[in-house]
Parts: sequence; structure tokens; C-alpha cells
Amino acid sequence: MFQSLQLPPDLQLAWWQWGLAGLSALIVGLSKGGLKGISIAFVTLMALVFGGKASTGIILPLLTVGDIFAVIYYNRHTQWRYLYMLLPWMAAGVLLGVWFGKDLPELLFKRGMAAIILITVIMMYWWERNKDRFAIPDNWWFSGLMGLLAGFTTMVGNLAGAFANIFFLAMRLPKNQFIGTAAWLFLIINLFKLPFHYFVWGTVTKESLLIDLRLALFVILGIFLGIQLVKIIKEQHYRQMILLLTALGAILIFFR
Repeated sequence: MFQSLQLPPDLQLAWWQWGLAGLSALIVGLSKGGLKGISIAFVTLMALVFGGKASTGIILPLLTVGDIFAVIYYNRHTQWRYLYMLLPWMAAGVLLGVWFGKDLPELLFKRGMAAIILITVIMMYWWERNKDRFAIPDNWWFSGLMGLLAGFTTMVGNLAGAFANIFFLAMRLPKNQFIGTAAWLFLIINLFKLPFHYFVWGTVTKESLLIDLRLALFVILGIFLGIQLVKIIKEQHYRQMILLLTALGAILIFFR
């Protein structure tokens, strides 16, 4: 199911393919700059150009570039307690994805994940509306569930953002702490995933890395644009934006 990306020796794609790939890389940067919830956009665009599974190997290094810049800028806001709550479970989810995700039917994966995300977003919205009467869970089972789901989905489709978003929103982190903690989390996890994509699935190859070199500048540009946009978004509007984008992303996953 997971084949190495096959490209012509000169890596000459059609102009529209390079255009979509560049737009996808720009959106990666915007996401890492703080506009969370738009991961489905760059995943979809890359899949249109390179195919579903092959595109995961191209996206992963670009995500890592974005993570590095996000860590540099938002490091001072990192809340290590919440990172430690999620990281071990997420690593376990990655390993589950390596083992079970290779032969998982793509349609079943997308539909199941979209349904889980939508249900969870509805729960988050309900908690937000009734926060004076009901406490959002902050114990081990909630972080464990979100971490396992995030780890599995990031390994199979680079789509962990939805579950990580829900977890950090549930912890009521202000936007800069949200972004800074997520930056470290995904830098660690994406570096953890790289050997599996290279040695086990063969989705990261020399050819895919050459494409990433051409697209990295768009990621960096997106990072700087995202940082500036986040500065002008108010805290409460930021939470609402993340919930809305996460829900829209789940709907797009379902029908993609």
C-alpha cells in the first residue's frame, strides 16, 4: 500500500502541480505560525498532487521545518506540564499507526476519524457553553485518549492537529501557550515519525526530500504570515476559530 514516490529524474511536475504544492507548503507555515485547524487543507492539496499515502512523506519534512521555526519563536510560552501529559500517549499512538495503519483502508480511516473529531468538537462546544456547571476533564484518561488518537492519525495521515487542538483547548491554554506547547509537541513527534516513514513505509525518499527543498521557503513565509495574523486575533475569538476550523476540517475529511 505504501510505495516510494515515483518521479521523473528531473522532478519536473506540471506548473499547476507545483502551484498546489507551493500553496500547501504555505498553509503548513500558516498552521505552524498559529492558525491551527487548517491541516486538512494542506493534506488535501498534497494528496491531489502526489496521491494520498505518498504525500505523507513529502508533508512530514515540511512540517518539521515549520515546527523548528515555531519552537524558536514560541518557545518562551511552552507549558511543559501539558506536553508531558500528551507526549507519551501520542508516541504510543504513532507506534499503533506504524503497526496497524499500513493496511488500514483509507476510506474507513477518513470516515472514522472525521466522525470522532466532530463528536469531540460538539462536546467541546457544549463544555464551553456550560463551563460554569461542568468541568472539562483534565485527568489521565482524557489526555490518554486524545494522545492515542493524535499519534495514530499523525502517523497514518499527518492529521493529528484536530485532537491536539481539542486537548489544548480543553486545558484552556491562552493562544501563545497553546501554540508554543503544540510546537514542541509536534517537533518531537514528527522527528519520532521520520525513521518509520523512511525505513518502514518508504514514503520519505531522496526524491521526496528534493521536492521538500524546493517548497521549504513557502513554509517559512507562511510561518511569518501566521505569526502576524495570530497577533491581531483576540483570545476568545482564537478559541472559537480553532473549534470552527477543526469542525470544518472534519467535514472535509469525511467527504474528501
